Amino acid sequence: MSRSVLRTVRLASVVAGAALLLTACASSPAGTASSEPASGDTATSVADEGFLTPGKFTIATGEIAYYPYVIDDDPASGEGFEAAIAYAIAGELGFAPEDVEWVRTSFEAAIAPGPKNFDVNIQQYTITEERRQAVDFSSPYYAASQAVVAIEGGAADGVDSLAGLKGLTLGAMAGSTSATTIDEAIAPDVAPQLYNSNEDAVAALIANQIDAIVLDLPTAYYATGVYIENSFIVGELPAAGVPDEWGVLLPKDSPLTERVTAAVDALRENGTLDRITEEWLGEGQGVTLLK
Repeated sequence: MSRSVLRTVRLASVVAGAALLLTACASSPAGTASSEPASGDTATSVADEGFLTPGKFTIATGEIAYYPYVIDDDPASGEGFEAAIAYAIAGELGFAPEDVEWVRTSFEAAIAPGPKNFDVNIQQYTITEERRQAVDFSSPYYAASQAVVAIEGGAADGVDSLAGLKGLTLGAMAGSTSATTIDEAIAPDVAPQLYNSNEDAVAALIANQIDAIVLDLPTAYYATGVYIENSFIVGELPAAGVPDEWGVLLPKDSPLTERVTAAVDALRENGTLDRITEEWLGEGQGVTLLK
């Protein structure tokens, strides 16, 4: 299948859920699987032990929450990969959808030491030992791979191996797993360009200041399908450095950490995580693993 056809297929699958990068259709969270209270529990039976607000489950996400993790920047819809997982966890803890409250935080503020305005925070946090010094994590709900994105006709067009990437100028967000993967999986001959955000890296790619960028694979699919014109996925990169396993973030020494971990583990064991991943991130099939 040609790149243009692949891009058209991906675009058809995402445009209904996203108009722009910063906005991405709301529906009732009650429609998401595993959003009902588990095992006959109710929120009132669990809310008296460690929750920020009695009878409520307070979940944080990014100040802007992007597709495919949240649709239309509306986590209360239950639509999107992480919104669906959040409501599934709430159900395992015994909360009905109407007892879930959403707040917003920046990525950096949530992983900094200090008091939090949430019970849990979900926004693609890679679990690392360094971060564990300031916050807690649940067990992983997703393991992300990294991918290279480039513009058709550019220096990366036609590259089909790690060796072919070594002489290119690559970009990524500073301090990210993407940046670590560039160093450890590719070991480029040209120093990579690191940026304050993925948005800045994308702007550099569009301006032809770099030859390609590295993003996690779900973001790479959205980028090539929606907001980077004439772009394509060069390939998937082998795992390198810290495994990019995403966990639900909690305040340090939270009394809820074990319970949230148990909820995530139950969703993994009963197949709910696999089903949600396939529904929202299932485009990951068919990408070449670069060697």
